[in-house]
Amino acid sequence: MSAPTLPDVVAGVLVIALTAYVLLGGADFGGGVWDMLASGPTRAAQREKIAHAIGPIWEANHVWLIIVVVVLFSCFPEAFAQLAVALHIPFVLLLIGIVLRGSAFTFRTYDSAHSAVQERWGRVFSGASVVTPLLLGVAVGAIASGRVHPPAPGASFVESYVSPWLTPFSIAVGCLALALFAFLAAVYLTVETADDPALQESFRRRALVAAVAVFATAAGALLVAHTEVPRLAEGLTHTVRAVALHLATAIAAVTAIGGLVVRAYRVARFAAAAQVALILWGWALAQYPYLIPPTLTIHDAAAPAITLRLTLIALAAGALLLFPSLAYLFWVFKGSAPGAPPASGGG
Repeated sequence: MSAPTLPDVVAGVLVIALTAYVLLGGADFGGGVWDMLASGPTRAAQREKIAHAIGPIWEANHVWLIIVVVVLFSCFPEAFAQLAVALHIPFVLLLIGIVLRGSAFTFRTYDSAHSAVQERWGRVFSGASVVTPLLLGVAVGAIASGRVHPPAPGASFVESYVSPWLTPFSIAVGCLALALFAFLAAVYLTVETADDPALQESFRRRALVAAVAVFATAAGALLVAHTEVPRLAEGLTHTVRAVALHLATAIAAVTAIGGLVVRAYRVARFAAAAQVALILWGWALAQYPYLIPPTLTIHDAAAPAITLRLTLIALAAGALLLFPSLAYLFWVFKGSAPGAPPASGGG
């Protein structure tokens, strides 16, 4: 195997930033799913714990999405242009969902304490938390399917801007993303409810249900891929690295479920994060070396080398500020610093 090129390294940074967003921001979206599905005698306590979990840090998690957008725009401008045009409908809706979700969460927290007001903002918050992951998964599915391309001359609006992403495979990937985010949130919340056994057991059951949903949606997406995107299906199943990744993902999944069964929640949290990260990496490796398959490779889409180098230098310099800041933020709100607020989770 040849050594990674400079464009490969920058593309790797994209994958790392996207992974961080999925593991942290994705769990926040999953918390909104469980907010919508809160039920039973502990319904109010469930919602309170979810809000407490994501409240201190949910905004900081968007830094990873910002890194993805900036690096894609700066270092792979042709790919950015194609994605921004062909997928502008799901991207705009996704951004609206992110804004609505954050606004509703804030208004529900600080607006009138009247129950009707709280319910109204709660519906907006949880609804946006469901729709946004679906749209993110749909966009990923459209990219992976190889249907993203510049509009053809004479093509209709639907052919150019709807058909690339409104497909069974893209919808299947959207459902998988939603299931993964809900699974992450439920597993994370089992750790953060250690002070309340009843709530912890409630989120444990939800995590096990979500694990089944992840398996079902992943199997469904793979079956649809064999029909709609055989090239991607082959990359996911017929290479040595794909088999190795599937084995590692299976081990992580079994470990996560086993941890939930025996109530080893911290083990389950680590394994669940590893499982989700491996699924994301499997997609990235399956379509390598293409950034937008089947025609635009990472090398072809890359900006001049000087731009890539300067971007990496800027990212390295920014990391010197970003990582200590995030570590301190998590330590204050999730750790056990003297005088710190109670630990919160979700991510």
